[in-house]
Amino acid sequence: MRVGMILPPDGDLADGARRIEDAGFDGAWVFDAINRGFPLPDPLMALAVAGSVTRSIELGTCVLQLGLRPPAELAARVMTAHLVCGSRLSLGVGAGSTEADFHACGADFADRRRRFDTALDVIPRLLAGEEVDGVALTPWPATLGGPRFLIGTWGRGDLIRRAAGEFDGWIASAAKGGRLPEGIARYRAAGGRRALVTNITVDLDGPDDPADPAEPFSLHCSPRQARERLKWLADLGYDDVILRTDRHGDRDLAAIRALC
Repeated sequence: MRVGMILPPDGDLADGARRIEDAGFDGAWVFDAINRGFPLPDPLMALAVAGSVTRSIELGTCVLQLGLRPPAELAARVMTAHLVCGSRLSLGVGAGSTEADFHACGADFADRRRRFDTALDVIPRLLAGEEVDGVALTPWPATLGGPRFLIGTWGRGDLIRRAAGEFDGWIASAAKGGRLPEGIARYRAAGGRRALVTNITVDLDGPDDPADPAEPFSLHCSPRQARERLKWLADLGYDDVILRTDRHGDRDLAAIRALC
């Protein structure tokens, strides 16, 4: 099972990316949120920074909220991040679920599903070099076709099927702990290949108790219990876990990476 780590939300993004790669993680990932009461870096700018100072790790969003921004503007930013990150870029995308983000961006929260569907159609076409409604981005040859697309969804069976058949993977949220077995079963039944779980909080000073399936999935537990919980995800069939921690020191990252 591949293990990714969320870039630290504060401090030096370049240094954080280097530490993640040096600790042996398979990827550095970023969230997309605004107006939450705490700072987060712009996801595509953060990945461009990470891409410029790392050599081989995957670089991804988990997830980029497509409904927040105009599709052509977002596609142009994705294209630039792709130019910097190359084939290492993976674009996890979703419709969004937090009204405060949409308020900050002047977007209609109630219309987020339609906006997501439109963007999911338009952005790949623009990145492939098509002209869409009078807009042509004329991608650089190195970015033609765009990065990998990973679809973040729970309730829409049509999107799970599209994630399995048309795109490069499906991203589940650890906030839906009790639904993780159901989600992977639906995705694999649709023929899906790569399945990821994101937003897994790590705190290895937690209790040595079994996980409660009704709670959000986390690694707030002992190292022994953390290994058991990660093995459970691997046994379910998940290919990747994407972790988050407040402790990005070298020893802290090494201890987390040693879990699996």
